[in-house]
Amino acid sequence: MSETTLIRIGILVAGIILFAAILWFGRPKKPGQGRRVDARGERIAPTLGDEVRAELDADGEEPTDVDRQADLGFEAPPQGQELGKRVDENFDKIVSLFVAARAGQLLRGPDIVVAAEKAGLTYGHMDVFHRLIDRKPEAGPIFSVANILKPGSFDMASIQSLETPAIAFFLTLPAPVSALEAWDTMLPTAQRMAELLDGVVLDEERNALGRQRIAHIRDELRAYDRQREAPPLTRPGRW
Repeated sequence: MSETTLIRIGILVAGIILFAAILWFGRPKKPGQGRRVDARGERIAPTLGDEVRAELDADGEEPTDVDRQADLGFEAPPQGQELGKRVDENFDKIVSLFVAARAGQLLRGPDIVVAAEKAGLTYGHMDVFHRLIDRKPEAGPIFSVANILKPGSFDMASIQSLETPAIAFFLTLPAPVSALEAWDTMLPTAQRMAELLDGVVLDEERNALGRQRIAHIRDELRAYDRQREAPPLTRPGRW
């Protein structure tokens, strides 16, 4: 990845982390926060703990990261192939959303993984989740989903203990599809994961995402697409 790209991503991640630290970590932690339960007090989402213990009892060997991913419904990317890696590292615009835990709660790693699978995401490049084009994964990600806490990834080796105040959805433009199509793919995915995680969808300013803001973003991306489709201006030839 180029130095310029790393700097851009570093600035974005730094802002996200600063916001998270101010907004969530200043709140008192409640016992059992972030653990979703049903009316009987039982966990709703599956966890890795029982599966890991069962495997240890069966063969005495600790399961690998690949085993843990398979247990949660994810297949490890084929060797030598980094699913979700951009074909072109250059980009000129980032559009982001957040799915945040409700006040006094945290999002838990196993719940995030299960929700990502149900939302059609693929675990891959940089140990984050990506939405890929069906039957064309080599085209790169339509958008990606990262942890807002450093280093931004979802380490399957420690996913059982991972807790985070929010996850970030971001699409980098140009994308393998039009900007508007990428947004229209990312938004319902974020809304679906928020529903599954009992979280809330926030815009890039960490405000509740409303219809007016959605319409404004769509207008911006429509204009972006038009600009990219327009032929370049050329100087008139001299007589």
